[in-house]
Amino acid sequence: MSRFVLIPGAGGAAWYWHRVVAELESRGHEAVAVELPAADEKAGLPAYTDLVLDAIGDSGAGVAVVAQSMGGFTAPMVCARRPVDALMLVNAMVPLPGETAGAWWDATGSQEARAAAARAGGYPEEFDLATYFLEDVPPDLAATLMQHERPEAEVAFTQPCAIERWPDVRTCVLAGTDDRFFPYEFQRRIAKERLGVDAEPVPGGHLNALSHPRELAERLAACLDPVQGESGRSGTPGGGPRRAHR
Repeated sequence: MSRFVLIPGAGGAAWYWHRVVAELESRGHEAVAVELPAADEKAGLPAYTDLVLDAIGDSGAGVAVVAQSMGGFTAPMVCARRPVDALMLVNAMVPLPGETAGAWWDATGSQEARAAAARAGGYPEEFDLATYFLEDVPPDLAATLMQHERPEAEVAFTQPCAIERWPDVRTCVLAGTDDRFFPYEFQRRIAKERLGVDAEPVPGGHLNALSHPRELAERLAACLDPVQGESGRSGTPGGGPRRAHR
């Protein structure tokens, strides 16, 4: 049995993970999604990190930290302070040491990649929730999600990812094949450039924890297996990948 600690993206709603939590628990794992004070201008990444560390606690079970979207800025800060068995990024932002989320967009070319994918796919380039986040989410879940949505405080976009190097932990990058916000090929490029990792395809769009929870849970569980999770590596951005020995 392993303990999965799941970090949401911007907005900080733990509810986002509820279908994956149920799927992981049905497989005999522990799973906890962390609620983050995303709208609090006095909080931000250090506070998020402390809350995730509290959720990990003193668990004796193998621990996997899972981060979605902007949660990718918090996850490495957590893993730099607490040894874990695996770090799993799901449609996530991959930061460099000291980078801010506000600077990440231009540094990675994410908006240009999103626009190019929209032109190729024949859907609007201008961002809206229905097109880029909710296109494959069941309508009832999309309506409930809107009840949990809240704005991300500006402070979180200005604080650096406070790590000196990428944590020495096996890292799996899971990229939604239908993600319109962070297109699949864009995620593959960033994973390779910044982590030396081959991103693994998983079904669904940016919010695939709601649209494809079973498939995502299966892949998360497999990432803990050093054989099945073969593409997981640990490494230092800019320094090339190393296979984690665990």
